[in-house]
Amino acid sequence: MLEFILMFIIIVSAILALIQSDLLKAAILTGFSGGAIAVLFQILLAPDVALTQAIVSAAIVPVFIALAVKKTRRDDN
Repeated sequence: MLEFILMFIIIVSAILALIQSDLLKAAILTGFSGGAIAVLFQILLAPDVALTQAIVSAAIVPVFIALAVKKTRRDDN
């Protein structure tokens, strides 16, 4: 049952990340889906894959997206 809840969270957060107009919100939602995938791997008894997934997809990728958005933001004055 928990696996289905996690899969639902993964799908919903991925779809919401795709339709967001604010890129920082999309980066945060990408981290949610990555974190849920990491928890799902842990439940499926793959702790090494879960740790890698958590580090890369839930932590590094959203930070890189946020930094790229910040560095490329235009001033609309």
